[in-house]
Amino acid sequence: MPPVQQSATLELGMEAPDFRLRDTDGAIVARDDFADSPALLVVFMCNHCPYVRHLAHGLASFAREYAPKGLAVVGINSNDAQRYPEDSFDAMVREKARIGYPFPYLHDEGQTVARAFGAACTPDFFLFDAERRLVYHGQFDDSRPGNKRPVTGDDLREATRAVLLGEEINPDQSPSVGCSIKWKTGSSPG
Repeated sequence: MPPVQQSATLELGMEAPDFRLRDTDGAIVARDDFADSPALLVVFMCNHCPYVRHLAHGLASFAREYAPKGLAVVGINSNDAQRYPEDSFDAMVREKARIGYPFPYLHDEGQTVARAFGAACTPDFFLFDAERRLVYHGQFDDSRPGNKRPVTGDDLREATRAVLLGEEINPDQSPSVGCSIKWKTGSSPG
């Protein structure tokens, strides 16, 4: 198992950074494409990380469940595909089909979007309200590879339910854990 990286501590209320990235179907997808959605979930993810692989089917089911309720979901892969070919664009196309992700899976080849968000690990979850203010930056749930806890999405599910109902979200949020984003050589997250 690779070393564990925790999501960065970010201030709730920050505005969702803009993005324009290529989806696995070749289309360009931007933050503003979801302007009519009452909530937007941006997930930094990849194909090879065991933490992402552990919850991939649960994430796909979660997205299918909450899309009709108004949640827009976007997955973004920012890993260095030169050093990690399993995270190449072509591999992303195959992974989206294999898992059945019902949301755009975007390629952040230049890693600028990951830097703008302050993403640190895969998976890293950013939930924004209708005004695109960060309301949740925490774990999917407390399941991890090997800990024998079921993948439920309970932490993210509770935050999503609250934001869609216009309720307060508990600011005490457990960080996500996973693999570090694979920054390009000579690059850093800062």
